[in-house]
Amino acid sequence: MSSTAPKVSIGLAVYNGEAYLKEAVDSILTQTFTDFELIISDNASTDRTEEIGRAYAAQDQRVRYHRNATNIGGANNENQTCAMARGQYFRWAAHDDVCAPTLLEKCVAVLDKNPDVVLSYSTIIHIDAQGNQLKTLDKEIGTSPKPNERFRNLFGWNHDCETTYGLMRLDALKKTGLQRNYTDSDRTLLCHMALIGRFHMIPEPLFFKRIHQAMSTMVFWDFRERMAWFSESYRDKITFPHWLQFFHYLEIITKTKLPLGERLRCYRHMIRWLIDERRWRKMIKDVIIA
Repeated sequence: MSSTAPKVSIGLAVYNGEAYLKEAVDSILTQTFTDFELIISDNASTDRTEEIGRAYAAQDQRVRYHRNATNIGGANNENQTCAMARGQYFRWAAHDDVCAPTLLEKCVAVLDKNPDVVLSYSTIIHIDAQGNQLKTLDKEIGTSPKPNERFRNLFGWNHDCETTYGLMRLDALKKTGLQRNYTDSDRTLLCHMALIGRFHMIPEPLFFKRIHQAMSTMVFWDFRERMAWFSESYRDKITFPHWLQFFHYLEIITKTKLPLGERLRCYRHMIRWLIDERRWRKMIKDVIIA
C-alpha cells in the first residue's frame, strides 16, 4: 500500500460475493481515473470471496483486503470501509454492481469544480443477473439549491437509494455518523448528506445496479425481517424501524447547521412524511407487532 493518500477511496463491503465479485472489481480497476484505493472488507465469507479478494490485493497495490473475524452486520461492514478510507472523496461499491470506465473520472471532475456539491452520481441502469438492461433511472434528486427541498425530495419512497453509490466528499460523509442499524437508514443518510450540501447528477449511464434474487433486499423483502441484515441479533427481537427513522430525521434536522427558516421547513416536511407517506400507519404497526 502506498504511503501517499489517494484522491479517492472506494469501500467494497462483501459477504459471500463470489458470483459477481470479479466483474465488479475489474470494472473498478479499469477506471480511466487511477488515483484511488479499493478497500475490500470481507464480512467473514464462507465461499471463495477471501481467495478472490486476496488475489486482487496481491496483483494491484491499490487494492486493500480486510477480513472480519466474524460477521459484523451489513451496515457496520460498509461503515468500516469508510473508517479505513484515506482519500478526499469516497464511494461505496457493491460486489454485484458494475461501473463504466469513466465513472470516477467524471464524478471527480464535478466535485473538483463545485465545492458546494457533496455527492456526484450518474444516470443509473438496472441490470439483471446476466447483465441484461432492465430500466434506466435518470431522475434528478437532491439537486435543489435549498436544503429543505433536497430533504423533502429524498425522504420519500420515490427512489431506491442507489444514489448512496455516488462519489461523496469524505469529510461531509463522516459528519453524518454513517449508517445506523435499522432498515432504510441509507435513505436517512442521503437526507443528512443533502442537508449538508447539494447533489449533482451526470446525465450519462455510468453505473449499473444489478437486481437479482440473492441481493439483500430480495432475501429480506419485509421491512422488519431486513433488520437481520444489520445484525443476526435482531432476527428474534422486537424492533421499531419506522420509529428509529422518525427520531433520526428529527435529530439530523436539529444538529445540522441550517438557517432557522430552512430548519423549520424541514420540521414541517416531517409532518408530510407522517401523513403523505403514511408512515404513521407503519409506526402504529411497529407497536402492534411488538
